[in-house]
Amino acid sequence: MKKEAFIRNRSNLINSLENNSIVVLFSGKPCKKTGDEFYQFTVNKNFYYLTGIQEEEHIIVLSKIKGEISEKLFLKDLDLDKELWNGKTLRDTEGQEISGVKDVVYMKEFTSYLNRLIRGVEEINLYLDLDREEMEEEDSIANVFGRDMNQKYPYINIKNISHKIAPLRMIKSDEEIAEMRKAIEITIAGVKSLMKNAKAGMKEYELEAYFDFECKTKGVKDYAFRTIAAAGKNAAILHYVNNDSEIKDGDLILFDLGAQWNLYNADITRDFPVNGKFTARQKEVYEAVLRVNKAVIKKIKPGVDSKELNAWAKDLIAEECIGLGLIKEKSEVNKYYWHSIGHNLGLDTHDLGILGREFTFAEGMVFTVEPGIYISEESIGIRIEDDILVTKDGCEVLTKDMIKEVNEIEEFMK
Repeated sequence: MKKEAFIRNRSNLINSLENNSIVVLFSGKPCKKTGDEFYQFTVNKNFYYLTGIQEEEHIIVLSKIKGEISEKLFLKDLDLDKELWNGKTLRDTEGQEISGVKDVVYMKEFTSYLNRLIRGVEEINLYLDLDREEMEEEDSIANVFGRDMNQKYPYINIKNISHKIAPLRMIKSDEEIAEMRKAIEITIAGVKSLMKNAKAGMKEYELEAYFDFECKTKGVKDYAFRTIAAAGKNAAILHYVNNDSEIKDGDLILFDLGAQWNLYNADITRDFPVNGKFTARQKEVYEAVLRVNKAVIKKIKPGVDSKELNAWAKDLIAEECIGLGLIKEKSEVNKYYWHSIGHNLGLDTHDLGILGREFTFAEGMVFTVEPGIYISEESIGIRIEDDILVTKDGCEVLTKDMIKEVNEIEEFMK
């Protein structure tokens, strides 16, 4: 995206800050794998949202002190010896061009600059990226930095930036939607390649490789998440990622996958019979899930409450489970369906890193719709997932080009 998008994102965030507030966001560091090897680096998504920069070990500082607004980008100090091994890192002019931040310096100036901002102000709000999935996970750079700052400046109020930046990230700009459309387009091409090449006797990972090849040849550098390739009973495991079982004749295989394009994600789930033909029971269960998928999509529009939508969708699935002879009472539905109907989608697959967020749908949100019914005892697990853009008076199915009717699937696989 062009720098104007990141300039706008920073302006929107700064305007939401109270006076005497500072935002410090770190791009992050790669995690050690083993020996001298590191895992592939993924930039902190909030840092990227404000700068457009994907390189590690940089910092953005935004401030509103005594009514005066400033923004400063700190790039890691140059190390010409390391560059011989790892390649050139960003220069100040490049940082300016990518981010639109006019004041770009190197890391050696960071601590003195921050001290100057804080000094002489009676009370300061320091916003950091402090989200955690669970208490036991390792401290992030921001967690460690926050503790250190609190010891040195006890009068600082440490706050989590998520509560300020999440509402902004939930509403996608035209530029963001364009990136997601591209990710979806590539993902659909990959799923079609899977369907064309499926045959009994393959390992799940062998078939998965066709998706990987399609993505790589189209310039994809990373995926939205680890691909789920789950045949037969494996599809009844929600986050199955072993992908190493043999696909048998008569199996349905569930693929939950997504390409990533310029850090924006697609997320699609499709089931199809490896031999190209649904059994009567597979078709019955599949069409039950499909009815819920279509009903929920039809329901989404601005003003709809996400909690109410989720409860309504669960009730629909319960009705379908009764019709399938799986349960007698709706209260038993958790035996065959135990997740929410969808999630926000964007820079993160579960966007903003928060599951179960309750909100009211608004124009510009992108949301997944993914009902499922999982019958382990019948080796059937079906989930049908589409990506939805909320429009002014309804929604657009961004994944509409990915076929999902039984007759379409069987005809395509002939």
